[in-house]
Amino acid sequence: MKIPARYSNLLFGGMLSAIMVTVISGAVVLINQGYDADFLARWFKGFATAWPIAFPTVLFVAPFVRKVVAKITA
Repeated sequence: MKIPARYSNLLFGGMLSAIMVTVISGAVVLINQGYDADFLARWFKGFATAWPIAFPTVLFVAPFVRKVVAKITA
């Protein structure tokens, strides 16, 4: 199944933000609270809190970052 190209920005933002929030929330929970029986529940809570913030941020910031990168690269 192919997704129409008009959704590529949403898909990019969703995938990028989900991957980043998964990695960062896991690392932060592990560093601050350690690994124990409740680790996965705390990790999911951190993800569920951060992803609704990260997703629209990526959608908003990505076009600006692409323009800046295009200007400073050859």
